[in-house]
Amino acid sequence: MTQVIPYVTTIFGGLHAGKMVMLQGVVPLRAHRFQVDFQCGCSLYPQPDIAIHFNPRFHTTKPHVMCNTLHSGRWQREARWPGMALQRGASFLILFLFRNEEVKVSVNGRHFLHYRYRLPLSRVDTLGIFGDILVKAVGFLNISQVPCSRALPQGLWPGQVIIVRGLVLQEPKEFTLSLRDEASRTPVMLRASFTDRTLAWVSPWGFKKLISAPFLFYPQRFFEVLLLCQEGGLKLALNGQPLGSTNLDQQTLERLREVRISGSIQLYCVHY
Repeated sequence: MTQVIPYVTTIFGGLHAGKMVMLQGVVPLRAHRFQVDFQCGCSLYPQPDIAIHFNPRFHTTKPHVMCNTLHSGRWQREARWPGMALQRGASFLILFLFRNEEVKVSVNGRHFLHYRYRLPLSRVDTLGIFGDILVKAVGFLNISQVPCSRALPQGLWPGQVIIVRGLVLQEPKEFTLSLRDEASRTPVMLRASFTDRTLAWVSPWGFKKLISAPFLFYPQRFFEVLLLCQEGGLKLALNGQPLGSTNLDQQTLERLREVRISGSIQLYCVHY
């Protein structure tokens, strides 16, 4: 469902370090600019303070993103980032991760910018989205405890997708995503080792099948793991990049009843 723009909503519980805001949508082909504002209030007049103003601009000679803060009716010194990560006519997934002193922003699974707070984060209670943008979904996510388990009541079927989103810790060791069957066996395990920077499928007997692809996990960066169930197995994508597949018969897929995530990460989303 596409949200009507301008889109203004209350951030229930406000913002605090560790919270994440997800924005999914499409940039129109003739987009000039749009903005995502984390506001201190929702009044029309006087205009509320804006703690974080995220403003992609497509119509300039060199498209860029500008961030700024509005305090007492006055804009402060703007910060600019070239190398636009958003494209006209393309869909996007933007994640805003709020830390103690700054917000980190990723676009389509890749870190793009960070912006230090100039107003207290505790004052922010409203999200406003304006301009040339089609918004498909807005989500407010909190950290989940790791290890984390989620039930798969119906097993896995062709066309089903498992999505895991999170943040790699500062000094990571490993990350694992396991799929377990009714007998608590683990016929499928995906393991990332930060020590030797390898990604592998691990069999129930400990046999590792290395995935020959760039290692796309980085300390203090966002990641998105996607497992697509299809006839004959699972396809893997990391940060939007396909990384191959593993073979599993349909009977095994249907018997899977649990997805389990563990490792050196902060976990924000498990969706299927």
